[in-house]
Amino acid sequence: MSVKENLLKIQEKIEQACTRANRSADDVSIIAVTKYVSVETAKEAIEAGVHHIGENRDDGLIKKREEIGDEPTWHFIGSLQTRKVKNIIDKVDYIHSLDRITLAEEIHKRASGKIKCFVQVNVSGEESKHGMTPEQLEPFIKELGKFPSIKIVGLMTMAPFTEDKNIIRECFIRLRKLRDDVQALGFSYAPCTELSMGMSNDYDIAIEEGATFIRIGTSLVGKEF
Repeated sequence: MSVKENLLKIQEKIEQACTRANRSADDVSIIAVTKYVSVETAKEAIEAGVHHIGENRDDGLIKKREEIGDEPTWHFIGSLQTRKVKNIIDKVDYIHSLDRITLAEEIHKRASGKIKCFVQVNVSGEESKHGMTPEQLEPFIKELGKFPSIKIVGLMTMAPFTEDKNIIRECFIRLRKLRDDVQALGFSYAPCTELSMGMSNDYDIAIEEGATFIRIGTSLVGKEF
């Protein structure tokens, strides 16, 4: 099946989830996660109507952006090593994995303008997941006020890979509540209006619980390597 056909199926599923949640599908953006596919397939996604491209490695992002250009919105969605910030800082529109002060310091030091960031929260508590604990979030947000180059646009999480939809839903509900708590702080540098949550196997549940960005890889662009 082509990327365009996959996209139509996903858009239909988004519409259905939005209807159930009394939301507009216009409020949900699809990030095509292209880490396992070629530049050509990434271009196919853009031609099909995808406006957001996500990469989780600095070299993958740099290579694709050099060949594709700045037409799509570029997202860095993987765990970001502090020493690699310099490689991607001027090549991304969003960073989805801010999870420690040392990383914030490096982003601030390297940025030439404001960088839109999601704070990654490990709401599931799984040791294999990156991100801070929910309890660490508010003090972290408060500390980010000293880095004017960083704008906290939202929160990001990954739900457990499980068949139990209740466990998945609870993770997304918890992230939404944390987002609301950050909003309530009223910091101009942390409007925190967005939720980056939901992947190929659970994006419909994420949308029902308020996701504004969903990160879709294999079910949209497939897997080539």
